[in-house]
Amino acid sequence: MAMPNLDASVPPASDSKKILGVRPNVFYLGLTSFFTDISSEMIFTLVPLFLANVLGVAPSVIGLVGGVSDSTEALVKIYSGRLADRLRRYKALSIAGYGLSTLGKPFMYLAGHWTAVLGIRFADRLGKGLRTSPRDALIAVSIEPKERGRSFGLHKAMDSAGAFLGLFIAATVIYLTQRGSVDLTQDTFRLLVVIGVIPAVISVVILAAMVKDPQRAARVEVEKTGLRDTVNGMSRDFKLFLLVLGIFTLGNSSSFFAILRAQNLGNSVLDVTLMLVVFNITYMLAATPAGVLSDRLGRRTLMMIGWGIYAAAYLGFAAAGASWHIWLLFAVFGVYYGIVEGVAKAFVADLVPPEKRGTAFGLYHGVLGLLLLPASLIAGFLWQEVSPASPFFFGAALAFLAMLGLRVLVKPARPA
Repeated sequence: MAMPNLDASVPPASDSKKILGVRPNVFYLGLTSFFTDISSEMIFTLVPLFLANVLGVAPSVIGLVGGVSDSTEALVKIYSGRLADRLRRYKALSIAGYGLSTLGKPFMYLAGHWTAVLGIRFADRLGKGLRTSPRDALIAVSIEPKERGRSFGLHKAMDSAGAFLGLFIAATVIYLTQRGSVDLTQDTFRLLVVIGVIPAVISVVILAAMVKDPQRAARVEVEKTGLRDTVNGMSRDFKLFLLVLGIFTLGNSSSFFAILRAQNLGNSVLDVTLMLVVFNITYMLAATPAGVLSDRLGRRTLMMIGWGIYAAAYLGFAAAGASWHIWLLFAVFGVYYGIVEGVAKAFVADLVPPEKRGTAFGLYHGVLGLLLLPASLIAGFLWQEVSPASPFFFGAALAFLAMLGLRVLVKPARPA
């Protein structure tokens, strides 16, 4: 049986039907991510400080918690994307994933040991792994090729706007409860959990009520092949892109360490939270323009620029010696994320045929997540045994190597 052309599955919409310049599905999926990130930033961003300040956990264990949960997410993303390609039920899988994450969040209120935190993060990342690849495939199938950069960029901008608002609320709660205290308290963290569950529920409601699943076709026989055969059938450039992405990711340790670095230089919990607000402002402001620019100049060029900014930021984290350095570095770090996150997903959509996009997004997210475990373990070891600056020197070196690999090895054609 011939595969349907998923690019043509959604009739072109008139501009009057668009919201903020994108198709309704893209907007409402962005709104879902907006409310989800309000919740996640309030509850999970301060987990490294909760582990270190409240539970007294060592940096190596914090790296383990971050790495294991992210790797779990990655494994699920690989197979959720493939399942989405087979069943064409992108929305249903997305709802299941967002719902699972929402159900797990209230249990952070009761967490009293690092293993409990690991279990809750495992459930949250399991949900994220289940939803992310089908959601990204749903965005790709809802738009035309010329809209990819703008659509993925706006989605990431709305995602980051939610993170900004979540962190702003968290900063307000911290200011009202413990002001300039260096360490996070258990009572403050529990209050953040209680408030943070509300937007998580709202996000699931928006997804269920407003997002339309454009594909109602039955599963396609040609997709009943092994994962290895499916990967082998993908383009050389896609596989080389995964290779250089893996090199980069091995030095891209959990963001837990950037947060710990900020506290390591004497910043209070409130300061760290506000730094993350600055990070998300620059992330939000950079994401949509970067996506639009990639539609014109090409994804590879934008990704190389983004990885170069990342390397500069990591060198800055390594060399930082004052609080204001960290404020500036979090702003620069946000620019990197704003450039790369949406553009990389549009790049994946460029490199693979329409019928394999769910699987391709799963593999993309899988490489990111699976290598975060060794990356975080390496960073934890370097922090503990060498110096707090050493994980950042290591990450910067691998970023430069990945930039070179992207420039030399991956030479994609312009998207249709």
